[in-house]
Amino acid sequence: MSFNRTAFNSLHLKLIAGIVLIIAPMVSFLIYNNFYSMEVVRNQVAQSNSNMLNLYMGIIDNKLSDIDQYLLKFAAEETGLIALERSSESDIDAYNLERIWLFSKLRDNTIYYNGLDYFFVYSPANDDLLFAPKVAGSADSDNEPIQKAIAGLVRDTANSANANLSYDRWAVLPMQQDYLVHIVKSGGLYIGAGVNANEVMGPLDLLDLGAEGRALLVDGAHAPVQDKAFINEHKIDLTFPSDTYRLTGDKQQYLVIGKDSSVGEFGLAAVVPDHSILERLPYLQRIILFMAIGSILILLAAFYFLRRVVLLPIRRIVSAMRKIKEGYLEARIPDRPTSNEFELMNQTFNSMVSELQQLKIHVYEEQLNSQRAELKQLQLQINPHFFLNSLNVVYYMAQEKNYDLIQELSLSLIRYFRLMFRSQTDYALLKDELSLTENYLKIQGFRFPGNLSYTVTAEKELMDCVIPPLIIQSFAENTIKHAVNTDDPTHIDISLWTTGQPEAAKLHIRIRDTGSGFSEEILSMLNEGMNLTNEGGEHIGIWNVRRRLRLLYRAEAAIAFSNDRGAVIDMILPLLREAG
Repeated sequence: MSFNRTAFNSLHLKLIAGIVLIIAPMVSFLIYNNFYSMEVVRNQVAQSNSNMLNLYMGIIDNKLSDIDQYLLKFAAEETGLIALERSSESDIDAYNLERIWLFSKLRDNTIYYNGLDYFFVYSPANDDLLFAPKVAGSADSDNEPIQKAIAGLVRDTANSANANLSYDRWAVLPMQQDYLVHIVKSGGLYIGAGVNANEVMGPLDLLDLGAEGRALLVDGAHAPVQDKAFINEHKIDLTFPSDTYRLTGDKQQYLVIGKDSSVGEFGLAAVVPDHSILERLPYLQRIILFMAIGSILILLAAFYFLRRVVLLPIRRIVSAMRKIKEGYLEARIPDRPTSNEFELMNQTFNSMVSELQQLKIHVYEEQLNSQRAELKQLQLQINPHFFLNSLNVVYYMAQEKNYDLIQELSLSLIRYFRLMFRSQTDYALLKDELSLTENYLKIQGFRFPGNLSYTVTAEKELMDCVIPPLIIQSFAENTIKHAVNTDDPTHIDISLWTTGQPEAAKLHIRIRDTGSGFSEEILSMLNEGMNLTNEGGEHIGIWNVRRRLRLLYRAEAAIAFSNDRGAVIDMILPLLREAG
């Protein structure tokens, strides 16, 4: 009987999959609906603030454009600028008079431009900065740092090999108090204006950006001009997209929208905490979120309940059944608190396994008795041809009146059959088995005079070891039958030695001959453990040895066949010594 053991056929998976298929669509819809609502609210907040930023940026750009127009008009129409282009050394009085006049005019005109903080004119020929701050403006009282910054900026621009101005458009001049500055080159002069950044950002304070929200000025690279500490602390990225918003921030998410100026290298950015946006979600949306979270918790609780009440008892049963199938009959289902139905199943299963274990013990004992009887039968198997051939050799020697050889052969036969007819035991001393084998080979030498030779070598300390009787003689007999003939000489070598560590030593027995060896087909079948015995008794000796080794040693013995200028048989047995 075959079983479908794919993972999809598991009861565990089927139950979980069923629950998931029922609850997952509902949970997925609730989660999707909640995220969709959050996205809608974010888009609405982003669009609303984006519109306000566009409006404020338009107002700022208009103010800056008015100042630009005045600068261009001033540069084109004011004739007194010519005196500032020339060196003051030629006419210092005229230079000072024109300078005073231009200062007064610029100072008077600052009041007409809302947000403007100062005008300035720089003469590279005289390295002179004419600085005209707005009365009561931020640069009116303490303008020395501003003058130094502007003078250094314009001086570097004038002396640079690059003709392009770095402030040819409105840009941020970073200082302790930041300004937007625009410089126009007119002939040999640099004319410009500065606007206080805080004055520009004033109307943005009206935006509702939450308690932690910020509206700030950014430079051309979208780096913060204001609130730098806050932006850096929360790792807020101010590179806002032009048509949408960005969610950014480290520990807390912030929604960033912005608008770049059309007349300068700066922009406005609004930073709104995401949690303050989501607070505006309708109460129903919060309920949906709680329902989704609750459904997931219920699903986890159902999994836990199902696992504890159904799946774990089933797993214990399956685990015990798997062990029983693998032959471990001591396995039992542990006694754990469970439902009445599973408790009855567990008790019944354990009772059945106990009865099965007892039955198997009885069967095993019967098999042992049968195997012992079979082993005795195998030990009594004697090839009648050997006995008849030996008598036949005696007969021919008697005809030739070779009484010395008859005596020697008879003595070898007496010794051989004395050992063969000894009391039948499972094991015999190695020295007796080697003596039996040598007598057998000596007897066979009378059949093949001059064509059969042999050597037997073994370590002296192995002589008191015990091995199954006749296992060496059986392979020697097989060699005589298949390898020895009257045409070519054959040598049989029998050698024994120990292998492995002393605490787990093995006895290695090797029997090799100089015959033609095994055929490829026979060698393959032997190494695969196939039974080659046929009706005529071919290879019964090999089957006899294999069967006895399996009965006596189980998996602790090994036998291998190979060819190496003849047949080679290697047997590795546990090293056992005679008790006492």
